[in-house]
Amino acid sequence: MPRTAEIERKTKETRIFCRLDLDSDDQVDIATQIPFFDHMLTLFAVHGRFSLTCRARGDLEVDFHHTMEDVGLVLGEALARALGDKKGIRRYGQALTPMDDALSQVVIDLSGRPYLVFRLPAPAGPQIPLEAPLVKEFLRAFSVRGALNLHVDVSYGENWHHILESVFKSMGRALKEAVTIDRSIKGVLSSKGSL
Repeated sequence: MPRTAEIERKTKETRIFCRLDLDSDDQVDIATQIPFFDHMLTLFAVHGRFSLTCRARGDLEVDFHHTMEDVGLVLGEALARALGDKKGIRRYGQALTPMDDALSQVVIDLSGRPYLVFRLPAPAGPQIPLEAPLVKEFLRAFSVRGALNLHVDVSYGENWHHILESVFKSMGRALKEAVTIDRSIKGVLSSKGSL
């Protein structure tokens, strides 16, 4: 059964479309009107080995907040829908990824209980267009709508670009591990019998 989902969200602030395929990596096509965010989502998909199409139009004249939050909501919903009943998934995933001066660890539990922990150092230099609060809003929306525990811990880093790159690569790799089907798991990996 294909583990794919297409979600569209239209509000007065944004129009978002995402298509996610957990078992294919043949297409990554991102256009959010925020070039650096496009770069980060591309890294997430490529290193997670997912097919991801994401189109976003938002009120960027206000700021990036609505677009990034709504992309998180739509991507999270696409993940939840693509996972279906979660039978046979490994449920947990983790990745530790360096990017030059930065080192990030992401740990994921597809538990059905949304929670975000987001810890990073203060970068030495100026931040690029995606400031930490905007990234946190995207991750929070993704974890809430995707119903997952998402722990992001950046051990160190000086360059903001490198810090975020290591985070998004780690997130893709950790999610790939968590969504992987393990034939030895009967039903769902839970002592309660449900997630």
